[in-house]
Amino acid sequence: MRSLALLCVLLVASVSQARHRPPLISQEMVDHINKANTTWTAGLNFQNADARYLKGLCGTILKGPKLPLVFHNTEGIRLPDNFDARKQWPKCPTIQQIRDQGNCGSCWAFGAAEAISDRVCIHSSAQVSVEVSAEDLLSCCDSCGMGCYGGYPFAAWDFWAKNGLVTGGLYGSNVGCRPYSIPPCEHHVNGTRPPCQGETDTPQCVEQCIDGYSLSYPKDKHFGKRTYNIPTDQEQIMTEIYKFGPVEAAFSVYADFLLYKTGVYQHVTGDMLGGHAIKILGWGVEGGTPYWLAANSWNEDWGDQGYFKIKRGNDECGIESEMVAGMPLV
Repeated sequence: MRSLALLCVLLVASVSQARHRPPLISQEMVDHINKANTTWTAGLNFQNADARYLKGLCGTILKGPKLPLVFHNTEGIRLPDNFDARKQWPKCPTIQQIRDQGNCGSCWAFGAAEAISDRVCIHSSAQVSVEVSAEDLLSCCDSCGMGCYGGYPFAAWDFWAKNGLVTGGLYGSNVGCRPYSIPPCEHHVNGTRPPCQGETDTPQCVEQCIDGYSLSYPKDKHFGKRTYNIPTDQEQIMTEIYKFGPVEAAFSVYADFLLYKTGVYQHVTGDMLGGHAIKILGWGVEGGTPYWLAANSWNEDWGDQGYFKIKRGNDECGIESEMVAGMPLV
């Protein structure tokens, strides 16, 4: 009888908690997060966002097949307390770039294209500086998943090694062989661009460069020579970034992440919306909290000018479980 009474109390508490869960993208959720006084600050972005659209932007399929793990010999390596790839390799302009995936779940392709671009520059000692085309990867990698409707980061890197990727800049830039064709939009914020709504179809795989580009499609390709997953160990991850450059990481996105403004993100409230992939370019400690420094692909209006920090060392939202990287053929 006592057990039944306890069960009833727990059920009532559970229902009450569900009823008082802050609505998605609301001032109530912002207030709830900020009153929790954790390690980050939330802010109200545009309201009345459709949940299906929000989930559509989280286009990374988590816990898929993986590449071989590569372990580093960390003996004798002295890792700094703070590291920022932008400062370490200032002659590589792509490391400083924030891209915009538009209303397409192409984050898996963007995280890969961004980190690959950085590594091509780093490993060529800044002699080769290109924007690797997210469009080429998104539209031509059939083995990667479903294009704008989701993909696997590991498969993106594997495709780069086996098939190569051409160059391609931001929407409307006319830079490179295949620039991004999906227009930018505002991701959960008010700004100068139109708000992202709905989801666009995956662009067609066009194996030719835009008019006026100097190289042919086959001759513009850049290849990787080795791709791999990084162990779920912060010292291994830090060593990889410190020695070789930014990496791609995937993690679980909860509703509160959309409201991130400053500080070191850790999950406070809200439902899980899906998987998201980003580029990690450094680490540090803020207010005693260790973090990873990450570049998002929701343009500069989101978060901290397009960047965010996420808690490091405890596999926050799975951020340390699905990191992938590779070495360019330069």
